[in-house]
Amino acid sequence: MKVTAALATAPKVPFEIVQLSLDEPRPDEVRVKLVATGVCHTDAIVRDQVYPTPLPAVLGHEGAGVVEAVGSLVTSVAVGDSVVLSASSCGICGQCLTGRPAYCSEFFGRNFSGTRPDGSTALNDGNSAVSSHFFGQSSFATHVNVAVRSVVKVDGNLPLELLGPLGCGLQTGAGAVINSLDVCPGSSIVVFGTGAVGCAALMAAAAVGATTIVAVDIVESRLATAKELGATHAINSRSTDVAAEIAQITGERGVDYALDTTGIPAVLRQAADILGTGGTVALVGAPAPGTEVSFEIGSSLLKGWHFRTIIEGDSVPQVFIPQLIRLWQQGKFPLEKLTKTFAFADINDAFDASESGEVIKPVLVF
Repeated sequence: MKVTAALATAPKVPFEIVQLSLDEPRPDEVRVKLVATGVCHTDAIVRDQVYPTPLPAVLGHEGAGVVEAVGSLVTSVAVGDSVVLSASSCGICGQCLTGRPAYCSEFFGRNFSGTRPDGSTALNDGNSAVSSHFFGQSSFATHVNVAVRSVVKVDGNLPLELLGPLGCGLQTGAGAVINSLDVCPGSSIVVFGTGAVGCAALMAAAAVGATTIVAVDIVESRLATAKELGATHAINSRSTDVAAEIAQITGERGVDYALDTTGIPAVLRQAADILGTGGTVALVGAPAPGTEVSFEIGSSLLKGWHFRTIIEGDSVPQVFIPQLIRLWQQGKFPLEKLTKTFAFADINDAFDASESGEVIKPVLVF
């Protein structure tokens, strides 16, 4: 069938709205008509070839829509179901079977290779193949053939134009707090970077009862939003000594948790330095492969601190996304405060708004 898609053709080049051909869903796939899809920083860095998904490609990995067809092996959803789309995984490796699909042994191939596991693509321009199945979906298109492991069924009465970002960015930030770090009531956490991932982390920290929640950013409007979402303190790192401010806030004790959403080595080092005894620093940002950071390991040895990296919030999407929806329904995860909708044809405006910080989470509607 013919679909309209936003095509990434070269690094730093705007997306092109084009007509492509979509093949039939495979036995383990679902064809979805998109209602909306979030715009994520990962889409931008793949477009710009920080990660090597072959171009031309249809990106997009925070889709939400309605099932139009199912493959012969699919039993988890049916035609007409509302779904949110997330990352793909194999479902049979040791990591998948122990509830860690984000660390699937085939994660890179199933999410970044631009093909199905058999090497085929779902899309072509009439002359040559176009990379598809980005995060199992490639949701920058009106219709997609999605790996069934990427599909999360949701209540048909829910606003799909709001829920797409739960598939990656918001799941990552909230999952880092709830699943990975297991942030405790009464604890302290600092979140570096208050984009969509950071704001999701702040909301989750408030939802689970953290009592010192510090947002760090260089954009005042984002810091103001962070305070609305549950941050107890906001620090502009461009004008304030972060370490000194954290010391004052915590009475020199340092924080229990620090989450870096930026992937900037200097920020990660700062996040580690402000930890208290037994604290944990975690990275969810996406630095380029080969990026390194140094840590002080002399006096900090006495802290017994921990460092870990996190993908997709250590979540099982089919379990965690419904949990986030329930938090949203209770008013504890107000994701509508982060989003602004753009017409699909205005995708480049949406990316510009995200990059400038004007909009925390742009959502494209079809």
